[in-house]
Amino acid sequence: MTNYDYSADVFPGHDPFAVMKQVPAFTLTSTDVADGAELSAEQVGENATSPQLAWSGVPDGTKSFAVTCFDPDAPTGAGFWHWAAFNIPAGTPELPAGAGAEEDLGVGAATLAGDSGQRAFYGANPPAGHAPHRYLFAVHALDVETLDVPEDATPTVLAFNLYFHTLGRGVVWGWYENK
Repeated sequence: MTNYDYSADVFPGHDPFAVMKQVPAFTLTSTDVADGAELSAEQVGENATSPQLAWSGVPDGTKSFAVTCFDPDAPTGAGFWHWAAFNIPAGTPELPAGAGAEEDLGVGAATLAGDSGQRAFYGANPPAGHAPHRYLFAVHALDVETLDVPEDATPTVLAFNLYFHTLGRGVVWGWYENK
């Protein structure tokens, strides 16, 4: 399959990080998501498994992390949040595959209900025939130990808070098309 450029015209949505505060990038890798490649069957559908994510080279002063997965190509005008977790302790260097099934990710974090209504990772599931969709997995290094975001908040509220507290960000992305 083709590895699309992150900003290629084949994707109908925008770059969601273009409107975010510009911060230094750090290394984010995954044994389950090859950057820019088609997602595997494990990350697709309602019963998908969250990918393994590992990060390094985070900025000095990092006090916690947040993890998000966003599809900017959903035909909603506002994208689609697949995963939003925060208050991940600063000493956490990675999340194993499947951690997104637990509300606390196994590390004492908080997970918000995404646009699927699930308080867990929700896999790639674009409308049949729409277009290829990008799934942007991001780890945000934060300048606070905890974000005061209510448990009934939306991932958009979390993203708003991330704007003010992000010191650095790592992104790995894959795509999927439901033909």
